Amino acid sequence: MSRSKTSKAWMREHINDPYVQKAKAEGYRSRAAYKLLELDRKDRLLLPGQLLVDLGAAPGSWSQVAVAKLGNKGRVVAVDLLPMEPLAGVQFVHGDFREQEVLDALLACLDGRKADLVISDLAPNISGIGVSDQARSMYLCELALEFARKCLQPGGSLLVKVFQGAGFTGFLTEMRKSFVKVGSRKPVASRGRSSEMYVLGKGFRAGLEADSGNED
Repeated sequence: MSRSKTSKAWMREHINDPYVQKAKAEGYRSRAAYKLLELDRKDRLLLPGQLLVDLGAAPGSWSQVAVAKLGNKGRVVAVDLLPMEPLAGVQFVHGDFREQEVLDALLACLDGRKADLVISDLAPNISGIGVSDQARSMYLCELALEFARKCLQPGGSLLVKVFQGAGFTGFLTEMRKSFVKVGSRKPVASRGRSSEMYVLGKGFRAGLEADSGNED
């Protein structure tokens, strides 16, 4: 199938997607909001008063969900290399957090505090070359985990988007070194044909290695 036909097919699917239509009707910036809402219902991730960091936040639907759940005493700090329209209650850092200047700006927003929760919906621009796309995706997962290890408070949680494939098992092993419980989730709002899923680590143990068998 040609790229133009593939693009048209994707656009038709996107327009007819019930979650896309629901997001427009309910004021969310993208269908991704329903993935986080479902994950929160299952795992009680978003609690009033939390300090949350949203990696790969644009266009902002996860931050929208988080702001509503965390309430007036909570704080949301978001970062993305893509621009994001301002969102009430969200401190947004525009840039690539792999760059030291952007990372420093992100850390400055935390005001010396440790985060309660880090959420990452980071994904690479898809080239169509499977091996390359998977490698770049896993690299972003590793960066999210590295950031969480530096910025989470003990007992905190990390939710990160992954794509099943090469490097996935190794990433789970790394997650288990830092979290008491590690589990995988496939929200209903994720497209069925996609290899996308989410890995959740709960009970961050700074400087310690958790048992490798604690998966739910």
